[in-house]
Amino acid sequence: MSGAHVAGHIAAEQRKRRMQEEEERMTPYTSSELHEQWEFKIVRSVTNEFKKPVVFRQLIEQESIAGWELLEKLDDSRVRFKRPTSARKRDAMLPSGIDPYRTQHGISEGGLALRILLAVAFATGIVITLVILAESGRIF
Repeated sequence: MSGAHVAGHIAAEQRKRRMQEEEERMTPYTSSELHEQWEFKIVRSVTNEFKKPVVFRQLIEQESIAGWELLEKLDDSRVRFKRPTSARKRDAMLPSGIDPYRTQHGISEGGLALRILLAVAFATGIVITLVILAESGRIF
């Protein structure tokens, strides 16, 4: 692993920790909410998809199928929901593809990282090919 890779990983972990701490400060639960049998979740998007009104509405509609109610949009990458714990009884009857406990919307962090790495590898391959062809006198 290169130093840049390690530094990037450390920076990503620090950002993730800061976001978790921020979420804990922004989303305090009252004792009545916790005693009234509510459960909560935050759905995240690594590509800030929730800034698009159509995507945001679709998310709310999809989550409502499993009984989740919108509490707040924290930012373009995080949305908080709640539902009564009694809704769990209907989870087994949800349509195929509906995961009542999903917390990720769209591509995952790992999937995004893989796409970036593949794009960099592809671009590097093109540059290397062009350099080899230029040095051999086949182009330019």
